[in-house]
Amino acid sequence: MPWSSDGKNGGPWKPSGQGPWGQAPNPQPPDLEEWLRRGQEKLKQWLPGGGIGGRSLLALALIGVLLWLLSGFYAVGTNEVGLNMIFGRYTGKTASGLNYNMPFPIGSVEKLQVTNRNTTNIGFVLRPDLRNSGALTQVDLPEESLMLASDQNIADVKFVVIWQIDPARPEDYAFNVATQRETVKAVAESAMREVIGRTKIQQILTAGRKVIEPEVQELMQKILNSYKAGVLVLQVQLQSVEPPEQVIAAFRDVIAAQQDAERLRNEAQAYANRVVPTARGKAAAILQEAEGYRLQTVAEATGQASRFDQVYAQYKNAPTVTRERIYIETMQHVLAATSKVIIDGTNGAGVIPYLPLPQLAPKASDGAQQ
Repeated sequence: MPWSSDGKNGGPWKPSGQGPWGQAPNPQPPDLEEWLRRGQEKLKQWLPGGGIGGRSLLALALIGVLLWLLSGFYAVGTNEVGLNMIFGRYTGKTASGLNYNMPFPIGSVEKLQVTNRNTTNIGFVLRPDLRNSGALTQVDLPEESLMLASDQNIADVKFVVIWQIDPARPEDYAFNVATQRETVKAVAESAMREVIGRTKIQQILTAGRKVIEPEVQELMQKILNSYKAGVLVLQVQLQSVEPPEQVIAAFRDVIAAQQDAERLRNEAQAYANRVVPTARGKAAAILQEAEGYRLQTVAEATGQASRFDQVYAQYKNAPTVTRERIYIETMQHVLAATSKVIIDGTNGAGVIPYLPLPQLAPKASDGAQQ
């Protein structure tokens, strides 16, 4: 039998006039006066003398004020800093432990986790993988990662910024910037675009990556300090630096060609390092031989000149004797290596003329053949 709220039939669960869960279908609003009367009766039971007098009200007020003042105590964690405010105005910061500030609504406390490291991804986001629960998948954001280099080439730059709240100036982080994380991300993207914009694409893809990270970190810190954002940039990590997907194959070919050119250059340098010292050694040996020959020739010439001077000095003293002596020494030098025949100078007596026919015959035959 269906349940009905007409008051005639209450259905199988409850008596007539009630719904299936025990409520009346049209409940009446509570009586406010009855509720206040019951509250006053209960309060009288707790008050001394069973009535509400001036002393009772004063005691209640003192207890309420005491409880309100005690509510101003608060604890700050080891990784936190508390910022005390009175009527919304910053009055100071507190370290970890038990601290006190005027309770609400006069005072308030904001706690910041200053030692926690925060990570901001630029150029990509990590989202849950629907096919693998618990895993994250990377989704590229081309509007953030595509940047223009100084040579008008486009680079796809994805990087991560690790930062934390400045423990020395947490009030700047809390009060000077409204959207802190969005500000850090915007400053990081702007700094990276500036550094990429004054760097050539080849440097970005190769050795320049080690220079880009600290340069971007320094520029980010300078901008955030000018904002008084109360943020410390701990590290900038390049995740990937590649050309756009449409031209990545051509860029890889260019890089391979550059690597081949570098390899050939290194081989040529090694060959030069091997050949040049040998050539220099040979050149040094030739120079040393020439120097030795020069010294020898000069020494011989100097000796001959000295000997001539000595002979000339003797010639001036005794010209006839010296001239005869020179003649004898010259003839001795000339005739030492030749065959000699000595003939007595007695008008040729005793000398038989001899015609060397055997020696002349071959010469004559040789002349006939020619």
